[in-house]
Amino acid sequence: MSNSLSLHRSLLALDSHVDIPWPEGPAFAADGARQVDLPKLQRGGIGAVCLVAYVPQGPRDAAAMEADFARATAMLDAIRALEGEGTRVATTVDAIERAHAEGRVAIVPVVENGSAIGTDLGRLQALRERGACYLTLTHNGHNALADSAKPRPELGDAEEEHGGLSPLGHQAVAELNRLGMLIDVSHASKATMLQAVERSRVPVVASHSCMRVFCDHPRNIDDEQLDALAAAGGVVQITAVPYFLRDGGTESTVTLADFADHVDHAVKRAGVEHVGISSDFDGGGGFTGWRDISESANLTAELSRRGYGKTELGLLWGGNFLRAMRRAQAGAA
Repeated sequence: MSNSLSLHRSLLALDSHVDIPWPEGPAFAADGARQVDLPKLQRGGIGAVCLVAYVPQGPRDAAAMEADFARATAMLDAIRALEGEGTRVATTVDAIERAHAEGRVAIVPVVENGSAIGTDLGRLQALRERGACYLTLTHNGHNALADSAKPRPELGDAEEEHGGLSPLGHQAVAELNRLGMLIDVSHASKATMLQAVERSRVPVVASHSCMRVFCDHPRNIDDEQLDALAAAGGVVQITAVPYFLRDGGTESTVTLADFADHVDHAVKRAGVEHVGISSDFDGGGGFTGWRDISESANLTAELSRRGYGKTELGLLWGGNFLRAMRRAQAGAA
């Protein structure tokens, strides 16, 4: 085993954002065509993975909001059903660490897009009861909770609707804190993100975002946002989507060096305690050198070449995310 692969396998490596197919649901046990499944996770030395119940932004009438909630809960049920030989569904940090100690991959259920609850804050409790560990406040398009980084004119979106968090969004932040769910600000507008950081009693995360200094995409976060996130104890999880890593980037033109450049900038600006790693595999992530989860040790090798030691790599590969998750869960009322 190469030194870098041995080093990688010594870590509790966590990928904080991976999509699942829907409506067919994840076929997880077989080594199939998707970028993430159990055999690839095992070959890639990944100990924990956040699987996403994703709700695309659509209309906000009553029927659509009911359908969004039904989709989110059905997806969470499908994710929870993945527990079996080699896996354990884990909804606390302690459970993730126990699964790793047992040699199992921890499956961490999460929800992407606050449209999953429509305008009913009580539905956050239902999501948490199904295991959801974080909620991404928005996706592409504004919702009842907050403004998105990418308005959807075809849905009637103005550039801004709420000026960041809506009044309901402020209440949602407080309720997420009460429930011990992490608040995820990826996809959120800058105003939404900064207000969520200020409003939350515990650190927030950007589960799959990149640095705007390298790629001027509205989904990426700038240095002011990075500073605010770090000052509040939060974490940005650099992600593997090519067009977030480089202007006009594609799977074949983006490299491990591009990804590591984003990590380096965030570490130098915010400190290694506030940076992590995600792939967004099966949702747009992947490039030469890290095409699927089985190639994860390649990224560890690149970061190791840049001087990151085992302690720093452990923080980047999940330690920081788990610290924020533990803070959120400890802060629950």
